[in-house]
Amino acid sequence: MKIWLIAPWLSAEELVALAKHADVLGFEGIMGADHAFVPKTMAKAYPYTEDGTPPINGELPYPAVWSTLAAMATVTERIKFSTAVYVLPLRHPIEVAKEAAAIARLSDNRLVIGAGAGWMKEEFDVYGIDFKTRGKRMCEMIEVMRKLWRGGYVEHDGEFFNFPQLQIVPAPTQDIPIYLGGASDLALKRAARLAQGWIGAGNSVDEVPAVLRQLNEYREEYGRKNEPFETVIAVMQLEQVERVKALEELGMTSAVFGFPDYKTPLADKLKLMDAFAQHLMPKYS
Repeated sequence: MKIWLIAPWLSAEELVALAKHADVLGFEGIMGADHAFVPKTMAKAYPYTEDGTPPINGELPYPAVWSTLAAMATVTERIKFSTAVYVLPLRHPIEVAKEAAAIARLSDNRLVIGAGAGWMKEEFDVYGIDFKTRGKRMCEMIEVMRKLWRGGYVEHDGEFFNFPQLQIVPAPTQDIPIYLGGASDLALKRAARLAQGWIGAGNSVDEVPAVLRQLNEYREEYGRKNEPFETVIAVMQLEQVERVKALEELGMTSAVFGFPDYKTPLADKLKLMDAFAQHLMPKYS
């Protein structure tokens, strides 16, 4: 089983240092986080806490995604990099396709776009984008981006985006994988239908089998059962190696290592990574 490093709420310079170290230690990839901004007040609408309280505030950094990914690409040789998750429907697909194409070429195709529909309505309100249609908007964005990544002139006439023949130059040398997040039934269906993978925000070992079975059922329903599909899941009991590894039979491909406290100094984070790579990671290989 592969291991990704999850590293949200960190500065760009710290992410670059962690990526460089993870590359040497043998991690599969590193994932940062994304929000366009942090509003001073937010509704209790976060889907992964019991009372909906968001886990973010103005003290937590969210560096610009594309420049940070590009910086990580230039100091690494093997590791993949992504975001858990990029709020895709806030942006325009031409711009996203262009940025992603550049980084994919810069990194020799090590970029994965980890995307989600978003949960913070305040972001959409500021951008002037309808929060209620964000899922449909994201689906159309994926269609547009994949058109552009094929290279050459393309046009599009859709519900949210319309443009005449145009192209991005240079296009990537191959299609860029998209892993989608979200734990709702609708989000799982979307990932099974459109994506090359699914990102889990955090699950106990006991919760994972049901999610994997549901993803497998939807992928079969959409005629994609035999296509490669990655599942990057933040299992809370990572130390229970045998139980986690048993999930591979159901389709889990990657577990996630993170830090207990993201305010821990960088030097201590590097030591924690060293200890994990020495003592626990070999048990997952």
